Amino acid sequence: MPAHTNPAGNIFGGWIMASMDAAAGMTTTRLAQGQTVTAAVSNMLFMQPVKVGDTVCFYTDVKKIGRTSVTLDVEVWVLRGGCGDRIKVTQAEFTFVFIGEDGQPRPIKVETRDGRENLNRLLSGTSA
Repeated sequence: MPAHTNPAGNIFGGWIMASMDAAAGMTTTRLAQGQTVTAAVSNMLFMQPVKVGDTVCFYTDVKKIGRTSVTLDVEVWVLRGGCGDRIKVTQAEFTFVFIGEDGQPRPIKVETRDGRENLNRLLSGTSA
């Protein structure tokens, strides 16, 4: 939207980053079946501007699962003017921590038999 633009007509990077954080949070909340919080953002790369009228798509991919945290790759792609080929415009790595009811980090309990395959089923909402 025009309200999210800088004087050059490009969408503010901060808006893109906040939207990436929201997309990653949706993924981690589903994985955690509870609250997660952003712990770190790294390797943020703005490759091309996002313009008013672009259709913006956010994609997440679980990269690493630790004891209490999960790291995701987050990519942003656009369709210029809502059509044509997708163009990758931004990427970053987000780390989230799983939080218990007491507000403290809690261990991740992902029951898997064969690692990533079952993790992907959990994230997609399908059963084994």
